[in-house]
Amino acid sequence: MQERHVDGERYFKELAYSTEKYLLPFMEGVRKVVPGMKVLEIGCGVGGNLLPFVERGCRVTGVDLGKERIAQAARLLDPARYPGVELIAADIFTVAHLKGSFDLILVHDVIEHIPDKVRFFELIKEFLRPGGIIFLGFPAWHMPFGGHQQICKSRFLSHLPFFHLLPRFLYKGILKAGGEERGTVEELLSIKSCGITIESCEKFLKRYHYKIERRKFYFINPHYEIKFGLKPRKLTPWIGRIPYVRNFFCTSCFFIVSDDRS
Repeated sequence: MQERHVDGERYFKELAYSTEKYLLPFMEGVRKVVPGMKVLEIGCGVGGNLLPFVERGCRVTGVDLGKERIAQAARLLDPARYPGVELIAADIFTVAHLKGSFDLILVHDVIEHIPDKVRFFELIKEFLRPGGIIFLGFPAWHMPFGGHQQICKSRFLSHLPFFHLLPRFLYKGILKAGGEERGTVEELLSIKSCGITIESCEKFLKRYHYKIERRKFYFINPHYEIKFGLKPRKLTPWIGRIPYVRNFFCTSCFFIVSDDRS
């Protein structure tokens, strides 16, 4: 397992860096981020993605299922220092009072963990104000580490590409043979059940009346700059136009969408 996955403060700073340098400019290609804007992050984890918005004077709300992650986010974001910060440990669909509240919703490296994507795409735009936008960022399922196997404790398995694409019984057997703990195996198998492709994402967006305002596919994920010292690179356009094949090369997909009926 990579150190950043157990060092919350380090991971917080890495996320804040990537969001400031790459996610914010991508979003601002559609809508300027200004003080007072209300921002929601679904699956906020330790809160690193929210820091650049806080520093720009936005009012931010982070929602995450993990109580420990929310507690850590509270320490790192410090709502006492930043009164515009609200952190909630809950399922997003249980906080109905937030509906209709936000100018921007951030869903970064989360959607591939959500089992009920029908419910997600059907309902999530209800949290937007009129004219609001949603950022979706996720790894294409078929890319080398689309199974999130980098969380494995085994150094070999955490660096082994594509083996998440094996049949479920083989994948599970390799994880167990590699000495992975039961919880890790269950999490990785859950991700295998929830993985998303570019095509399936776009089908959901069309089905539930979202308008794609902007999209970008990366061959080298922008977050890899601070993780591995690699310069981000966009996916070659001709590969990016080939359905299904592009998923094997796309380490990160960025979308900005809006409610097509608003």
